[in-house]
Amino acid sequence: MTAKVLAIQETPLYSLAHLTLISATVPELIYIAARAGYDAVSPRLIPMHVDGEFTQSPVNRAQVQAAKTALSTTGLKVLDIELARITEDCDPRSFERALELGGELGAKRMIMSAWTPTRDDRNFLVDVYGETCDLAEPYGLTVDLEFPSFSRLRTLDEVLDIVRAADRPNGGILVDTLYLHLSRVDIGELLHVPSDLLHFLHISDCLPGIADTREGMIQLARDARLYPGEGWIDFAGIIERMPPVDFSIELPNTARIAELGYEEHARRCLQHAKQKFGAVRSQRRAADLVHLQFKEESYGQRAH
Repeated sequence: MTAKVLAIQETPLYSLAHLTLISATVPELIYIAARAGYDAVSPRLIPMHVDGEFTQSPVNRAQVQAAKTALSTTGLKVLDIELARITEDCDPRSFERALELGGELGAKRMIMSAWTPTRDDRNFLVDVYGETCDLAEPYGLTVDLEFPSFSRLRTLDEVLDIVRAADRPNGGILVDTLYLHLSRVDIGELLHVPSDLLHFLHISDCLPGIADTREGMIQLARDARLYPGEGWIDFAGIIERMPPVDFSIELPNTARIAELGYEEHARRCLQHAKQKFGAVRSQRRAADLVHLQFKEESYGQRAH
């Protein structure tokens, strides 16, 4: 068991997150990622209908078949899918088609975040999150709750509270390096999160300043992230405090895409990440990592 844990630590997957190239369809994302050297993709199967987002439904028959063909042709994996949003009128059953498709494509994770307008709805968030975990479990998916700095849940402590309260075997927390910075989370807090809740890491860099407004944060997060090593983020410190995880590069930058095009931008994202991370690896205690591997194996057996 320990040897398997060490193998995971030595060979993280690098995935191309859909927000990096949000105008691309899922099949296009897969082919671009393959040509740029990625191991996997992280497609958006639940659209947000934001400016610049692809217009073809990722769950219609033609797009699904094209995505499956692209995966078969390239040999890429699907690391995670997105984006299940908790809104005030949210019905978790609306996520089921995406969960089913994610399972078909071999995904292991689904990202969730909360966008309700009030601060007194903790029980509602726990219930929706827990029900989504229950729906995801038959498809072998964890549900990883994220804390965008301009959303309802803005800190590591807040998402940890919801995940712990829901208490599901396939619960999880997604850490995004940008949101660690924007939410002023001390990276030492990562050590307070059990390893079995941390499954992968969203990667991007930024300059040290933090926008004064919500709109400024959104503009940075959706249009102006930097390549790893160009900014302020302490990637070594973060990776050392995480368990061994895979990396999903979520790095939208409209100026770079206009200058370089989709494929070259995706390639440079990956090149900068690998160069910056180098031989940095998790420094969490070995006993904690063995427990993580045991839980993953047990959950995988239940899902199948």
